[in-house]
Amino acid sequence: MSQPISNTINTSAAAPISDEARLRRWRLVLGSEAESACGKLSGAPAEMDQALAALYDADPKKGLGGTDRKGGRGGSAPSVARWLGDIRKYFPSSVVQVMQHDALERLNLRDMLLQPEMLESVQPDVHLVASLISLSRVIPATTKETARMVVRKVVDALLKQLEEPMRSAVTGALDRSQRNRRPRHSEIDWNRTIRANLKHWQPDYRTIVPERLIGYGRKARSPQREVVLCIDQSGSMAASVVYSSIFGAVMASLPAVATKLVVFDTAIVDLTEQLDDPVELLFGVQLGGGTDINGAVGYCQSVIREPRNTILVLISDLYEGGVEANLLRRAAELVASGVQFITLLALSDEGAPSYDRALAAKLAALGVPSFACTPDAFPGLMAAAIRKEDINAWAAGQGLLATRGR
Repeated sequence: MSQPISNTINTSAAAPISDEARLRRWRLVLGSEAESACGKLSGAPAEMDQALAALYDADPKKGLGGTDRKGGRGGSAPSVARWLGDIRKYFPSSVVQVMQHDALERLNLRDMLLQPEMLESVQPDVHLVASLISLSRVIPATTKETARMVVRKVVDALLKQLEEPMRSAVTGALDRSQRNRRPRHSEIDWNRTIRANLKHWQPDYRTIVPERLIGYGRKARSPQREVVLCIDQSGSMAASVVYSSIFGAVMASLPAVATKLVVFDTAIVDLTEQLDDPVELLFGVQLGGGTDINGAVGYCQSVIREPRNTILVLISDLYEGGVEANLLRRAAELVASGVQFITLLALSDEGAPSYDRALAAKLAALGVPSFACTPDAFPGLMAAAIRKEDINAWAAGQGLLATRGR
């Protein structure tokens, strides 16, 4: 309970508080057991306490507020709806997302996502999208349109947040070594042009006379880089699947980058044709199931056309259900052919992931760096890979701990 409470109660010493307010806060932190020492709550604090107790003091075998869930969900639906309304009323959106995620995990309230009226009440976030993806095969027809609207809202918000950093990082890193000295207006590299003409500053007009224009290299007719995102769709990788799909869609919109996206469990599905619509792509993912990394990497190896211009990003916790020896052999072949092969143990904000450390070390020994990456750092990673930098050194510079080879 400490996570939502700590975000709700401001314990700053900037403004003095009364003894009564201090006791009320301790009562909210400690729960009903502290009522005799801290006093009884009333009004809004009491309703906040009820919302917290319904989740964090609930029996996992029962629903919110102690409703027995064995007999079906019909009777508990109104209490779930009220609870969702209460937490949005009394807690900030960041805390609401934590509490919703905890409700899904602690009380297994997946049923609430199968009803349109419940789905309309929840606060959309990446974890909710992951839950909807995992339920996509069983969501009733009456709920599917609402589910799509929720996913679209999250996808649009992520695109707004991540698209420009990704686009800027990738386009800025693409090979521009061949400078054009007679560029068209759209081809002018303004940063380099301004630096080259600083000596022509005109103080009276407060401007620079650009006597020498410097342009980017002529746009190549074919893509300068090929990027293959190979994504493990086992349940533990849910948030990584969402972020990978967003980044894949952004890169697919760049003419200079040929992007492919492959998801796998024990089966392999190439979703490249759906990269123009991340929502449809996400609903094409089937979270859960086993893992055959060797088979997935083998498929990616078969679709690579220019190894020395290809970046292969495997996003997986490396718990291999296939043939590990064959995976290592393929990895060695890919590295030897010139492919930049990178393993991301997670692409999310969820902290240090669980992963197969032994396999990560074996891949690292072959020249395949392995580390977890946050969504904020991913554009920089792709820029470094496009520039063919040392990815281990880049990760170290970002404070990302890369696995060492044995």
